[in-house]
Amino acid sequence: MNAKNKKYDAIVIGGGHNGLTAAAYLAKAGKQVLVLERRHLLGGAAVTEELYPGFKYTVYSYVVSLLPPQIIRELELPKHGLHIMPLEGSFTPMEDGNYFANYPDEDDTLDEVRRHSRRDAAIYPVFSNMMYDLAQAVKPILSMVPPDPANPGLSGLKTLSAFGSHFKSLGKEKFYWLTKVMTMSAYDFLSEWFETDVLIATIAQVGIIGTFLGPKSPGTAYVLLHYYLGELDGATSSWGIQKGGTGGVSEAIASAARSYGAEIRCNAPVEQVIVKNGQAVGVVLENGDEIYAKTIISGCDPKVTFRKFVEEKDLPSDLVEAIDNFKFRGSSGKVNLALDALPDFPAMQDKALIRAMQEICPSVDYLEKAYDDAKYGSFSKRPLLGCVIPSAVDPTMAPPGKHVMSIFVQYASYDMPAHGNRDQQRDAFGKAVIDTLEEFSPNIRDLILHKQVITPWDIEKVVGITEGNISHGELMIDQLFFMRPAPGYSKYRTPIRNYYQCGSGTHPGGGIMGTPGRLAAAEILKDGN
Repeated sequence: MNAKNKKYDAIVIGGGHNGLTAAAYLAKAGKQVLVLERRHLLGGAAVTEELYPGFKYTVYSYVVSLLPPQIIRELELPKHGLHIMPLEGSFTPMEDGNYFANYPDEDDTLDEVRRHSRRDAAIYPVFSNMMYDLAQAVKPILSMVPPDPANPGLSGLKTLSAFGSHFKSLGKEKFYWLTKVMTMSAYDFLSEWFETDVLIATIAQVGIIGTFLGPKSPGTAYVLLHYYLGELDGATSSWGIQKGGTGGVSEAIASAARSYGAEIRCNAPVEQVIVKNGQAVGVVLENGDEIYAKTIISGCDPKVTFRKFVEEKDLPSDLVEAIDNFKFRGSSGKVNLALDALPDFPAMQDKALIRAMQEICPSVDYLEKAYDDAKYGSFSKRPLLGCVIPSAVDPTMAPPGKHVMSIFVQYASYDMPAHGNRDQQRDAFGKAVIDTLEEFSPNIRDLILHKQVITPWDIEKVVGITEGNISHGELMIDQLFFMRPAPGYSKYRTPIRNYYQCGSGTHPGGGIMGTPGRLAAAEILKDGN
């Protein structure tokens, strides 16, 4: 029986890592599950593509940190090819030829902080312990299904009670700092701790990832904490790369889903969710095929989930208004390079740091000026660059002696083509990235064999994510927990019966974590679907 004539328990729209995670858990529970992916490969924004022979690009994403050990264990992902290798710290070159390095060994990092400021070295362990405590305080919230405070019900009241008890248990000092980190800018928060500008900039840049805000904008301290939640092999706030690229994470989850009986189809774009009498009963593909299931789950962003797949008449007006006001504001681009050899960073005294992340964020003013360019609809002339050379850690990513460099770029305004056609602006954006990188790695231009430049508009066009925001919407305080994606609709359900959501636009948000998919699957099973 082909999929067109077969009736499934659940259809998952979108083969991103969250959709695949939901499918794996549902299939593991004995459900007949079909995943429909619009592209020719799985993963959404977490994909690996060999665009040039021998060179593998992690095209849109670049590092792994937030994937919970619980999901890795429950889906037995190592058995399916998950193999995350740690990055060995970070390296920030400065404009005067100096540098700041963050090493795998805490004592080495402390010595490095001391080289810049004895005062900061004295406070750095206290700060690290506080951030660890705050991350641990927030972590249980990530696994909670957000209640609706206005209409909690019995289970919601229990969650709210647990929520209150949890925060009460933190004590006065931790609660004080948690309140600050939830509301302050990354710069203001860090300036209460440190005096060294390059140290503040190196930490603060994490707080602007995927947001259309600068380091001095309120709310960015929480984004900083969000990425502190990650861990690798028990080490918190650690970053790694999947062997073979981040697409390997998606493929491992897909393999787990298939092992439990899930069916996965690529090149199967969904045009519409079929709604009858207020209930989702199936989907229509772009080729006109209709496929039916008891439950329909969207792993797509909120705009696509609510404003593309279903008609406005099937939604309450407050939800329509909330989704129309939901802030996506894609601000991140990518430049992927195939290199003839390893680049040289003259400021890099320890050449082993080539296996670390190279962060072009030499000062707080540098980051704020990069934001100034973008907020008027352009791209940063001297952008924040988060560079990783995966082939320095995983030789399978490039031919022998060659390398690939994955460059996360902030900022690239989604609206930047307003100043020229898209091809011209893409070329100019790519040039700004290489020009900036060349300031700190003078031989980089001579090493480039191939170059791929990606803007937020390209991400939207290819992957299908609204405005190219790979977190499916900004991670700001007004778009978190029971507000994500809208008040009253944060529990993975929708106003349409048997129509659910499981993408990064739901709690707890973006990053390669899979938690939205896991929590959504649990709610679907709780409903008996």
